[in-house]
Amino acid sequence: MFTSRDAIHRVLTEGFGQRKVMVVGDLMLDRYLWGEVRRVSPEAPVPVVRLTRESQGCGGAANVALNLARLGLRPVVAGIVGDDAEGRLLGDLLTEDGVATGALIVLPGWPTITKTRIIGGHQQMLRLDMEHPLPSGTPAPEQLLNAVAQQMVSADPPAALLLSDYAKGVLSPRVCATLIERGRALGIPVLVDPKGSDYAKYRGATTLSPNRQELATALGRPVDDLDTLLAEGEALRRRLELEFLTVTLSELGLALLDGGATPRRIPAMAREVFDVSGAGDTVIATLTAGLVAGLERLDALGVANLAAGVVVGKVGTTPITRDELRAALDNRQAMEQSDKVASLEEVVGRVNAWRDRGERTVFTNGCFDLLHAGHVTYLEKARHLGHRLVVGLNTDRSVRALKGSDRPLIREDDRARVLAALAAVDAVVLFDEETPLRLIRALRPEVLAKGADYTEDQVVGGTEVKSWGGEVALVPLVAGRSTSRIVADIQTHRQQAGD
Repeated sequence: MFTSRDAIHRVLTEGFGQRKVMVVGDLMLDRYLWGEVRRVSPEAPVPVVRLTRESQGCGGAANVALNLARLGLRPVVAGIVGDDAEGRLLGDLLTEDGVATGALIVLPGWPTITKTRIIGGHQQMLRLDMEHPLPSGTPAPEQLLNAVAQQMVSADPPAALLLSDYAKGVLSPRVCATLIERGRALGIPVLVDPKGSDYAKYRGATTLSPNRQELATALGRPVDDLDTLLAEGEALRRRLELEFLTVTLSELGLALLDGGATPRRIPAMAREVFDVSGAGDTVIATLTAGLVAGLERLDALGVANLAAGVVVGKVGTTPITRDELRAALDNRQAMEQSDKVASLEEVVGRVNAWRDRGERTVFTNGCFDLLHAGHVTYLEKARHLGHRLVVGLNTDRSVRALKGSDRPLIREDDRARVLAALAAVDAVVLFDEETPLRLIRALRPEVLAKGADYTEDQVVGGTEVKSWGGEVALVPLVAGRSTSRIVADIQTHRQQAGD
């Protein structure tokens, strides 16, 4: 899934650098009424929710800012709230979590947008929205632009600008165009979570992150034809002069459109979905955090996808934290170890994808029976010859043909699984022939690695690899480390114990 696990681990361990991020958009207060459902009302066929507690949270652009704060960045939020108890509460909630609110505009006589959700058990039963359109002629949008300008030209300018559009009137075409122009002038990424059917107002942004339904609405196309939707999404990306387009696909994960021949897909991470509220906020916030921290866009999107998988497993709009993200990454990578063991067809597809990203594949092969320190050191050295390491593993039958009827000591499935657990190994593919020549011809690796106990002319597949511009590398071995020696030592110890 990821192109650089080391970079991602570094970011999640060390943090996202405490960089300042400007968040502009529609601010909302989320209220939750939690209760239990044990009966249906006798007055109407509706469930009766017995209230047990209440809570409040940040919604809309405020939730985006809260996600950034929990990830370890310094968000500054800009938006409009009413001069009411809800607006003051929203400001307090943001401040408590380390979100700067100096760019908030208070509009007297206009109510703060508030969403009240009634939760019965783990299910949302009802949502009540309190909102009114911004009054025409209000100076609030101009005040907002001035407040954002002050933040962007300060001695501490933002590392990114994020527009969170919930179609409540704050991000008008003029406001969007002005902000995107200012972001480009500063040379910082401008990320947009869009709404509505007119995406022209986002022209020139770095990326948009619509969900599947939102993209279908903007394109005027049916939502069920995903291939056509993504193809037209790529055309939209070009028309709007975006660097890339991110499409969230719910249970199908994410799609990245960035001018490639086909969209790049990232599978969904959630195991169980309780509530999708705020998942889009988490995606755009985590994507922004990743880009600000210097991750490649595909890795930043992979982390964002991982974060979305965490928050949809909770009830209510809940921001992600760096600790949760790190734990999810560890769990995901533990799951991915078994995915490394694949068929030749699957590995060919992975190698081609790596090659499209400019990554060099190293291929090596062996029995790897009773894995020891010599094996591990060899594989680590082989991996350093390129970006990816594919291991061709002899089947049990082929090991017996090579080493005799008393080998292997460890059966092929177990040998493959242990190899897959090594960080240096990216894929394991079994082969039953006497040599791995069929695998080498199919994979066409850039580097063919073999132990230095061979000479270059003895390496099977060396001629073929050189024919397509690759190289053969002989890797030094660790002296005194071998499976045969371990077996001999065990037998000696047994004999001595018997004596």
